[in-house]
Amino acid sequence: MWALVEDNEITKLINKPKGLVIGDTRHSRKIFQLWTNEEREAIGIYEVVFDNSNKKDEAYYNNTNQSFDYADGEVTASYGNATPQELDDVTDEDDNVTKGLKSQKKDIIKQQASGLLAPTDWYVLKAIDVEDYSVPSAVSTFRTNVRTRSNEMETAIDNASDVDALKALYEYTEQADGSFARPLGEFPTLEI
Repeated sequence: MWALVEDNEITKLINKPKGLVIGDTRHSRKIFQLWTNEEREAIGIYEVVFDNSNKKDEAYYNNTNQSFDYADGEVTASYGNATPQELDDVTDEDDNVTKGLKSQKKDIIKQQASGLLAPTDWYVLKAIDVEDYSVPSAVSTFRTNVRTRSNEMETAIDNASDVDALKALYEYTEQADGSFARPLGEFPTLEI
């Protein structure tokens, strides 16, 4: 991305190479590939330097639009301060509910648990329909462990005090044994 600077002000942003007229001179789009930065700067075209230091994870924060600034021979694009998304559900004056991050994350956990349980549902249904059939103990244990883990994960999400604490639940770190784990934990696997 480039910016056209005239009289120390950014007058145009250029997202992709294209021909343009500066003053009385028409320039081909090839100046963006063939010219050096110094040659382009001599006619007022500066490559934009991106400063993402204020940009935060969009799954948890609302970032501002980028602002563009020209100073000391450099054009920079930077973000303002990000604001955290709502942790809890918000109800407006018409009783419309917008789910907060906690509800969104718990919904995902419930969907994952349901997806893990669904392939073994037939064991339970067969045990209901066939009098002398019982669910194998490994399957029963797995199903109990999935529900338990789901409840533990939802409790951890509910206990997050702020957006950073919620985000930290999902961040993997290397353990002493070289494996990676996250505070939220993982669902069990079925071993038959």
